[in-house]
Amino acid sequence: MSGYRPELLFDRLRMLDLPIGQYAVFGSGPLAVRGLLDELGDLDVICRGPTWEMVRQLGKVVMQGEDETIDLGNGLTFGTSWAYGDFDIDALIDDAEFIKGLPFVQLDAVVEFKRLAGRDKDLEHISLMEESGLLD
Repeated sequence: MSGYRPELLFDRLRMLDLPIGQYAVFGSGPLAVRGLLDELGDLDVICRGPTWEMVRQLGKVVMQGEDETIDLGNGLTFGTSWAYGDFDIDALIDDAEFIKGLPFVQLDAVVEFKRLAGRDKDLEHISLMEESGLLD
């Protein structure tokens, strides 16, 4: 896989100076910030309100199934929902855990998302979390 170093993506996200409490890193980002992944294809960010309006002005709309996402073209992807599962985006953002100055979705929701997605990489990520002791 040819991807991005997680710290580069985290720095790019920080540089956007988005409103705190209006977004959170989802997908594989919560694993990467804990040192479980050395490379990411992109950084998935869920958002709402003013953050959504800001990123809509900065990137291009990309449909992922029925979900509209915004691709900033620099490894950052934003959405107000996610393709797998029926998550309460507001709760995921409100309950986010701050690590290295950025909000990350709680691991239990990440695991649920990855189980629902069921892709090979998601199942590998769940195994990584189990092996590292992050999951009971």
